[in-house]
Amino acid sequence: MAGSTPASATAEPLGKTRSSVSPWAEAWRRFKRHRLAFASLWVLGALVLAVLLGPLVYQVGINDIDFQARLASPSWKHPLGTDDLGRDLLARVLYGGRISLAVGFAAMLVAIVVGVAIGAVAGISRGRVDTALMWVTDLFLSLPQLPLLLVLIFFFRDPLKHVFGPEVGIFLLIVVVIGGFRWMPVARLVRAQFFSLREKEFVEAARALGASTQRQVLRHILPNSLGPVIVAASIDVAAAIIAESTLSFLGLGFPPDIPTWGRILFDAKDYLDIAMHWSMFPGLAIFIAVLTINFIGDGLRDALDPRRVM
Repeated sequence: MAGSTPASATAEPLGKTRSSVSPWAEAWRRFKRHRLAFASLWVLGALVLAVLLGPLVYQVGINDIDFQARLASPSWKHPLGTDDLGRDLLARVLYGGRISLAVGFAAMLVAIVVGVAIGAVAGISRGRVDTALMWVTDLFLSLPQLPLLLVLIFFFRDPLKHVFGPEVGIFLLIVVVIGGFRWMPVARLVRAQFFSLREKEFVEAARALGASTQRQVLRHILPNSLGPVIVAASIDVAAAIIAESTLSFLGLGFPPDIPTWGRILFDAKDYLDIAMHWSMFPGLAIFIAVLTINFIGDGLRDALDPRRVM
């Protein structure tokens, strides 16, 4: 008919204006609007790159002794100064950052895997299984963590050092012990998410279509409960870094020839009045790492919360 507009002429522009955005893309957009969290992500990324690539650029031995430069203040030759044996602190802080961050992320993975597994089983089960798992969770929550960490490391440190070597053995012990005492909040969080999601319409529809319990968990419930788990994971990284630094500061972490940020602080505690730089830089590294991870966790919490308007 004259003067009429063809249907194809209007359908194409409408199709172009409509674009589907995935939930993860929407979460990333919301996360970028959290300025403090987005800036912290860049700062943490720069810190990780520094500890990973820094020793390749700044090729100074972490155990090179120079008694003529002992307790030297920061200078061009030693940008962060030296310790009581003349060892370069920049090289030791960069090397120790690898271990401290690796402990944080590895312990987080242990806590998340154990917590998600126990929380998922408790959340999908009913009756005695759920009750028993929550009883075990409450038991671990009631244990005093720091004294028990000290006891476990004191008893198992030497056997693991003998089997795996001083660095790998202590690393495995600290990761397992710290991660083994961080899974309980994750398990409770996942269990609560499962209780809420297993009664939703899409899970009921999958159950009505004959989906097995395993398929309901892996394809429908677990993916929709990962938002709070990711936030908990970021918090666990910061907590694990602080726990490792605490153990090393108490002298029960890595041996003296393997510097971590906490171990450097332990060695510097007797020289605070005459060599403040010795403790300032590793302490500042711990502060920046933990602060940025916490800010990233805040940003993830806001970005993954569909009820929050950003």
